[in-house]
Amino acid sequence: MTKPPTLLSLTIDTALLNLSSISDLSFLPEHILIELFLRTLRAGKLTEKILKLFVAAGKDEILTLIESLNIQLVLTPVLPTRCSEKF
Repeated sequence: MTKPPTLLSLTIDTALLNLSSISDLSFLPEHILIELFLRTLRAGKLTEKILKLFVAAGKDEILTLIESLNIQLVLTPVLPTRCSEKF
């Protein structure tokens, strides 16, 4: 007989499904944040917006994990919309 999932596991699964509508993760304990990050990776749901959300949490272990996996934010260059110099 298999064990039913824990409440924590169900909560993390629900957070994963609704991650795009979450605006702050800094209140989460580090072990939950790491589990949520790993499940996000496994589910293939890590986008630039979601990565910024994890980075903004500012937890040392999650930042170290992101760095150890060599995951980097993509810096999109901003092109000028008009030239201020006269030709």
